[in-house]
Amino acid sequence: MSTTPTPPPHEPDAPRDLVGIGIGPFNLSLAALAHPLAELDTVFYEQRPGFDWHPGLLIEGARIQVPFLADLVTLADPGSPWTFLNYLKARDRLFPFYFAERFHIQRAEYDAYCRWVTDHLPGLHFGHQVDAVRWNPERDVFEVDFTQLDADGEAEALGRTYTRNIVLGVGTEPYVPEPLKPLVEAPGVPVVHATDYLAHRDTLLAAEHVTVVGSGQSGAEIFLDLLRARPAGREGLHWIGRTQAFAPMEYSKLGLEHFTPDYTRYFHALPEGERDRLVTTQWQLHKGIDADTIAAIHDELYRRTLHGGWPDAVLTPGVRVRTAGRIATTKIELHLEHVQQNTRSRLTTDAVVLATGHRERPLDRILAGLDPYLRRDSRERPRVDERFRFVCDPSVTGSVYVQNAQLHTHGVGTPDLGLAAWRSATILNSLTGKETYPLPARTAFTTFGLDEQPRIPQARQAQVLTPLVDGR
Repeated sequence: MSTTPTPPPHEPDAPRDLVGIGIGPFNLSLAALAHPLAELDTVFYEQRPGFDWHPGLLIEGARIQVPFLADLVTLADPGSPWTFLNYLKARDRLFPFYFAERFHIQRAEYDAYCRWVTDHLPGLHFGHQVDAVRWNPERDVFEVDFTQLDADGEAEALGRTYTRNIVLGVGTEPYVPEPLKPLVEAPGVPVVHATDYLAHRDTLLAAEHVTVVGSGQSGAEIFLDLLRARPAGREGLHWIGRTQAFAPMEYSKLGLEHFTPDYTRYFHALPEGERDRLVTTQWQLHKGIDADTIAAIHDELYRRTLHGGWPDAVLTPGVRVRTAGRIATTKIELHLEHVQQNTRSRLTTDAVVLATGHRERPLDRILAGLDPYLRRDSRERPRVDERFRFVCDPSVTGSVYVQNAQLHTHGVGTPDLGLAAWRSATILNSLTGKETYPLPARTAFTTFGLDEQPRIPQARQAQVLTPLVDGR
């Protein structure tokens, strides 16, 4: 499937307009929206051999937390051939989806949709590991060095490409708390991160007792999956988390407006210290559990009390793991601390699943060659402007855009799939210097600041017929 002619062969030394590093949902969104723009010469590199989106968490029945309209392109270009609805049409599944009446689709279906896009979209190069990025001041271009990998992930060939602009979309990596790192790294110890859950599911089900660490959505889904698969009365499960409750995700209509472009712009304009303070207080906007999953867990636990007795499942919030170690060769001991009670105890278990989330993947290795040009904040983090560009020395005439690595500058919407198409369109508008994708001037009913006024893109000013009076 292709909607534009195949571009002519690229001259090796000719600079491209954009090189994308990483092919996850966000850079895939950018590639899909860039595809019909014949004036742009783009290419995207990914180290992995193919697209996969958290394969260890594609649990049966698990759904993404955003509506299907938050696909790769719809909220910027609903007429794009790469919409989720067009994917269904191509698979003759549009009518079944219509009758299913599903607003939130399963994770596995979102993954299949993204794979469909990668299978048909040109300019995506998997098995290419980007090693370094440098600025060449003599040619006013970036140099991107990469290693082409074979099917086994071994180096096959070295290459270099030149580009006027770069977009980083290298994603996140699993986070393992320090007390548990030795156990995760030890061979043969059944301590796994949630991102590898499905690969170890059979081993976990065979364990006599399993502990799930983490009180977010992944922890809830894994606890529910284990609970459903284990016999009544012999569940052998313990679920702990640092938060004060197994709390629902904020999903009210006005609460969701924190994931709009309006709030993103408001957050970006705040002082650095206030942004940092806000990020730590807004965990329930994106780290809580959806209400349906909470209800399903309670329903399953309740069902197991129908014939008397309580399930052998313990759910304890407000707990952190202080230290951890092995007992003999088969047991794991977790040293716990209850934050509110200021009490400590030990938990012996046979296996541990760490649903402890992900962190932004470090960019130091890739960006080492650009370090002299990058402008940083008071905590030595790269500064990112409103259009998702690293703030660089004026001598760098190209732009380095970034996706899902700017939580400190753009807030809780940074990892949200619902803002993917808007951010990609913003980047492409910046790249082309025009309103290639018209974007809405206002996206929220909430006005987040006293001096906040809806802004109308310059190219659309002429469409406004009624002048504003006294700024109202």
